[in-house]
Amino acid sequence: MKIEQEKRYALLLAAKDSDYVTKMYNGYFNVFVQAFGEEGESWDLFRVVEGEFPDMEDLDKYDGFVVSGSPHDAYGNDLWILRLCFLLQTLHAMHKKVLGICFGHQVICRALGGRVAKAGGGWDVGIRKVIMVDDDLPRPKLFDRLGETPPSALIIECHQDEVWQVPVGAEVIGFSEKTGVEMFCVGDHILGIQGHPEYGKDILYNLLDRLVSSDCINGCFADDVKASLEEAEPDKKFWEKLCKTFLKGNNNEICCAVKVD
Repeated sequence: MKIEQEKRYALLLAAKDSDYVTKMYNGYFNVFVQAFGEEGESWDLFRVVEGEFPDMEDLDKYDGFVVSGSPHDAYGNDLWILRLCFLLQTLHAMHKKVLGICFGHQVICRALGGRVAKAGGGWDVGIRKVIMVDDDLPRPKLFDRLGETPPSALIIECHQDEVWQVPVGAEVIGFSEKTGVEMFCVGDHILGIQGHPEYGKDILYNLLDRLVSSDCINGCFADDVKASLEEAEPDKKFWEKLCKTFLKGNNNEICCAVKVD
């Protein structure tokens, strides 16, 4: 009888746990595992923002990696960010599944040769409609595996940086009115999402208050965002399904088409 090996994933946490997330979820690790984890899996936590990284000889033990959001700039030159870029280059060369969320989306882009900078339109905070690319290019097979894919989906966003140019060989597979690269893939193993599929509204409400307290945004802007949150709900189930499908599907079945110049 064939025994299926336990799937193993790693969260590369690029932010320190907030007091709110610690109180309500016992840390961001649990937020991610609740969103993307399934029974019978093993998830490990590496606080890369604090210099904690997986050993290079252990990388092959993992089926996939998730890179979280962060208050830091993906184009910064802090030692831990440079180490993270090297790790991502290594995982890319190994064709390991890597899912990047917000900062993770941006730092993957940087590590693989793309360009990240301050967003031209300033802060993007709230619930944003992401439009799935539907043109003459081959449809990403990730969408095919999902089954019926909506033309757009709502997601929670909170960022002031963005991808300006994707790496060579990458495909832009989602965009919005405010951000040109909401989602991209590289080959069959890299997926970047600018928004936060793991967030609930409660986390964003608390994050807004912290951004006001630290003078990153003004109170009037935060109040407008909070008011807009009352009028829409993120398509959380869709985004969770998309991320799980990417992380756990067979590489050959869910690969994205790679453009050949």
